[in-house]
Amino acid sequence: MRRPTLEAVAARAGVSRATASRVVNGQTTVAPHIRDAVLQAIDELGYVPNSAARSLVTQRTDSIALVISEPGTRVFSEDPLFSTVIRSASMELESANKQVVLMLASNAKSHARVERYISGGHVDGVMLISMHGADPLPSALSRLRVPVVSYGRPAVPVDIPFVDNDNVGGAEAGVRHLVEIGRRRIATIAGPQDMIAGQDRLAGYRNVLRDSDRRSIVAVGDFTRESGAIAMRQLLGDDPGLDAVFVANDLMAVGALQSLRQAGRRVPDDVAVVGFDDIEAAKYTEPPLTTLRHPVTDQATAMVKLLLGLFEGGPGDPVILPTELVIRESA
Repeated sequence: MRRPTLEAVAARAGVSRATASRVVNGQTTVAPHIRDAVLQAIDELGYVPNSAARSLVTQRTDSIALVISEPGTRVFSEDPLFSTVIRSASMELESANKQVVLMLASNAKSHARVERYISGGHVDGVMLISMHGADPLPSALSRLRVPVVSYGRPAVPVDIPFVDNDNVGGAEAGVRHLVEIGRRRIATIAGPQDMIAGQDRLAGYRNVLRDSDRRSIVAVGDFTRESGAIAMRQLLGDDPGLDAVFVANDLMAVGALQSLRQAGRRVPDDVAVVGFDDIEAAKYTEPPLTTLRHPVTDQATAMVKLLLGLFEGGPGDPVILPTELVIRESA
């Protein structure tokens, strides 16, 4: 059977081809009864729009690139951040009749591939996630005049709208809680210092210790569970008398709890532990983890809404979401 054409739809509905086209392309300048007739004809004939031809007319692909600056081994790992962002962004875009094109960009070769793909007009906009240091993509994509938004404040000075959470304020709240429950020697396992989240959470930790006349005790991890375990062992070796640790994400905190247990330190009796993110596993650690709730789903949804707003000429003002201290048994 031949594929139904737009001309056949127009004939069945008793309208011109131009009118049928306006209905198919979602334009609102068609009277409701005519629109209903065209939609009925589409349903009766089983008409499916030619997406390539439609893109030529609308100058839209209805596809959005979700670019993650991490290798696949990191994205598809135990870290729930990436799966939550991908799922939440995809659902929000689906409700807007758009689809996600997932792209990984962790090295120079993949950066060039992403740039070529986007410059080829295959997507209407770009969402950037997990950028490190002097990542070239934000600057490169901004020159292409494609709408771009970032999940998190960009680490490089580039004029790109972003959605972030209050990393500094959240860290301050977590460390202040440790001070208020009487802990004196408060260490931190910071996140990677080529990422804004790692920098900001370390800054929040240092702000509170400076104001409370306590010295900083710092080890650095890479937001993985293994790095948290290694960093905790390092801290215990550097200062066996520490009585609290603020960990820059929950996955590293899980590793830190393991190292504390292996070292014979009781949590929270000997060492209190506060994490950041409030991942699902934080409820089930031993003991359950006190942490800062980072609204990942809300942040991903807000990122999509910010990008869709740019398509309509909306403002590109930064969006900063609050964090919330969730007190459990570890502190």
